[in-house]
Amino acid sequence: MTTYKILVVENDEAIKEMLSFVLDKAGFRTTAVDNIANAQMELDTHDYDLILLDWKLKDNTGINWSNKLKKNANYRDIPIVFSIARGEEDFIINGLNVIADDYVTKPFSPNELIARVRVALLRQGKNQRDTQIIVGGITLDTEQRRLGIDNRWLEVGPTRFKLMHFFMTHPNKAYTRSQLLDQIWGRKVYIEERTIDVHIRRLRQTLEEHGKKDVVQTVHGFGYRFTLAA
Repeated sequence: MTTYKILVVENDEAIKEMLSFVLDKAGFRTTAVDNIANAQMELDTHDYDLILLDWKLKDNTGINWSNKLKKNANYRDIPIVFSIARGEEDFIINGLNVIADDYVTKPFSPNELIARVRVALLRQGKNQRDTQIIVGGITLDTEQRRLGIDNRWLEVGPTRFKLMHFFMTHPNKAYTRSQLLDQIWGRKVYIEERTIDVHIRRLRQTLEEHGKKDVVQTVHGFGYRFTLAA
């Protein structure tokens, strides 16, 4: 399996050490710096697969720097995951989704941190050779087309498998029934939107039977969302 290199940019020494420890333990290779000048130097001299960035560095340099990276052809394809304080999620969701691929909140859950990093790499195509997607105790084996929960393999139908694949690679964002139908069946096939409710219900039954009751959530008046926090 490929070892991915992560650049951690965090000016709190204790948090920086903790992030490095958690990521290294999960099999990533990390370099940690505490300011943008050193971070830019690292990017200019080494290749990185993902940046874990404290968005509220001194003088908002985290935001400014991420803006510059997304406009630079040499760096714009590197996924950026922001670390933010709990309670600031709305600001990220509403104002920074163009320059951030995802975010994690402080204090960190190690499992959620690793899950979000892996998903951000997957969405960018960094780990498309890997045959397993692992998110929060749920494993999707894309080669054998099976679902695993807490090291127990389950057989699921093709529609539920496709739903889980989309959800696990697009967590924490709400999608309408129409969007989900397009992802599962394609735009050229006409299917009633409420059909997705039937498949979601069956998927939830499978998840609930194995302790993952709330990972697929209803967004009332809109659609559904897969959340890593559940």
